[in-house]
Amino acid sequence: MTVIQQVSGDRMKIIMFFPLLLLVCSVSADQTETAVQQSNTQDIHAVLRELTASLAVQNERIAVLQRENQVKQVAFSASQLEQGSGETGPFNTVITLIFTRVVTNIGNAYNPSTGIFTAPVKGVYYFDWSVYGYGLIAAGGVLFRNGEHIFIAYEHPTAGTSASASNGASLLLEVGDQVSVRLPSGTRIQDSQNYHNTFSGHLIFTM
Repeated sequence: MTVIQQVSGDRMKIIMFFPLLLLVCSVSADQTETAVQQSNTQDIHAVLRELTASLAVQNERIAVLQRENQVKQVAFSASQLEQGSGETGPFNTVITLIFTRVVTNIGNAYNPSTGIFTAPVKGVYYFDWSVYGYGLIAAGGVLFRNGEHIFIAYEHPTAGTSASASNGASLLLEVGDQVSVRLPSGTRIQDSQNYHNTFSGHLIFTM
C-alpha cells in the first residue's frame, strides 16, 4: 500500500466519523435537555407543593386570628320564658333548662333553642344563674361544663312561701366547651313576666 492510499483511507475514515460524532452529540444533547426538563419540572412541582402547604398554614393562622379578634367580646343574658308564666318540673331525671328570652347575645355563643353556651375561643368566662320556686318542692339549678357538675343553686321553700337561689362561677373553657344550667331531678322552678329564672355569662379574658 502506498502512502497516498493510506492517507486517502484515513481521510475517508475521518469524513465518515464526523457525521457519526454529530449524531451522537445530537442524541446526547436531546437526552440531556429532556433530563434537565424533567428535573426542572419535578423541582417546580416540589416548590409548588411547598408553597401550597405554606399558604394553607398561613391561611389557617389568619383565620384563627380573625376568629379570635371577632370573639374577644362575648356576653349573653337570658331568662327562661319569653312571655306568660309557667312551671318546669319536677322530673325523675336531670334536664337542661332552656332560657328562651334573650336580652343580650354578643358573639352569638348562646343558643336559645338548646339552652347551651358554646365557647367560641379559649379563655376564662364568668357565669351566673338564678332559680325561683314555691310550695313544698325545692327549686334548683346546676351549672354544668360539658358533663361536669360545677356548682348548684338550691333552695327548699317552706309551706306557703316562695324561695330563690343563685350562684356564680368563673370557668376556664377550651374552644367548643359547652356550659348549661340543668334542673336537678325532683326539683321545680316557676317563671312569669317578672323573669325569675335567668342565665348569664361573659368572657373575662382570652388565653
